[in-house]
Amino acid sequence: MRLTLKLTGISLALFGLVSGTAYATGCDGLPDHAALKAALDASGATNKDMNGGFGLNMWGTVVNRDGVVCAVAFTGQNRGDQWPGSRIISAAKAYTANAYSLPGLALSTANLYGSGQPGGSLWGLQFSQPTGVGASTDAYKGPAKDFGQPNDPLVGKRVGGQIVFGGGFALYNAAGKIVGALGVSGDTSCKDHNFGWRARHELQLDHVPGGISGDPARPDNIIYDMGAASQGNVTSPSGFGHVDCGLGEKAISANLPAVP
Repeated sequence: MRLTLKLTGISLALFGLVSGTAYATGCDGLPDHAALKAALDASGATNKDMNGGFGLNMWGTVVNRDGVVCAVAFTGQNRGDQWPGSRIISAAKAYTANAYSLPGLALSTANLYGSGQPGGSLWGLQFSQPTGVGASTDAYKGPAKDFGQPNDPLVGKRVGGQIVFGGGFALYNAAGKIVGALGVSGDTSCKDHNFGWRARHELQLDHVPGGISGDPARPDNIIYDMGAASQGNVTSPSGFGHVDCGLGEKAISANLPAVP
């Protein structure tokens, strides 16, 4: 909590050193804005050979274990070089991945796609955000010029949201401890998964202890068992699968960096 007192035009910030800046608490061990920006820039947002998809620029958000936003950044030169709506989606993906991962079991948001379809074991999850809190109140506040900057209005807020497609990942430090999550958005959900996987690897917060993918080198990797999205196939034999977005992402995902 931060308290600002104004006396004779002078702003005194308590619990912060610079007036007018939003401060996140509990972000020790997580990337700040500069580190997140560097990881996103190193992960090949516009490189289709690296990640597939349309080769679009991306947003990224990091939350702590309480789901509070610690940093928001983007690739490209300016806000608007990416889909504007993806800023909030990246935050909601981070919130979701953190909310449904455990010390010993990571679930990427891609792992929630199949179970979130009609008839799936988690059908309705994406509609379960309570009305009047989280994204519906804080997500759209603040001046747009600060979006993606160190003082992004989301920082220090718990945005909420439930996203059941690729792009959200729990973060595990070198000791194997879960410390929060990363969410990315801005392209196909399959490209978001590949790109976010690389960004987590760049941050060295991918010491994932276990998952459901069946690949011990990539425990929370996307599971392609639902065919092409264009075919409308929403049946997942595993229950945790994802559709193939059809722009080269599937082949790339099998060769993403292995976890340490």
